[in-house]
Amino acid sequence: MTQLIIGLFIFLGVHSISIVNERWRNKMTERLGVWGWKGVYSAIALLGLILIIRGYSEARTAAIELYLTPAWLQHTALVLMIPVFPLLIAAYFPGRIKAAVHHPMLLASKLWAAAHLLANGTLADLVLFGSFLVWVFADMLSVSRRDTRPLPGAPPSKFNDWIAAAGGLALYLAFIFWIHEMLFGVAPG
Repeated sequence: MTQLIIGLFIFLGVHSISIVNERWRNKMTERLGVWGWKGVYSAIALLGLILIIRGYSEARTAAIELYLTPAWLQHTALVLMIPVFPLLIAAYFPGRIKAAVHHPMLLASKLWAAAHLLANGTLADLVLFGSFLVWVFADMLSVSRRDTRPLPGAPPSKFNDWIAAAGGLALYLAFIFWIHEMLFGVAPG
């Protein structure tokens, strides 16, 4: 569990820099350049992600059950996950989805964390997905007072919604039938 907590601290910590101190983040970008900052930021985030994955896998082997989830909640979680991948893609392929949602990555993260909390009831699940859910709400509160920075991605287009929907649903199906079990050893549903 220690590795999971350290990974979350690193990953969510680096993703919280703009929440906590946007001026410092902007100074670092000026000092290192945009790509230099993105390189440092990405390396730190990747280290955190690796620790999260290893720590979560380790914590699941000695799982501490906090609550049992009925089958219908697991099915609800599968339904909640349907828009997650289209929203993730819509963040980088701006169209009507992004215009309507404003922050599709945050909504995708919120749905992902909530769905997994509904489907899983161990301490490791609560630590992992609960931490992400708390972070999403903190970021949502702070996003309105921060400067808007453009995300890299495709130029806005009416076709981007089709790309987000089709690509996202294809990714969802790939995760349901193959990738989730391959990465995490558990088949959803």
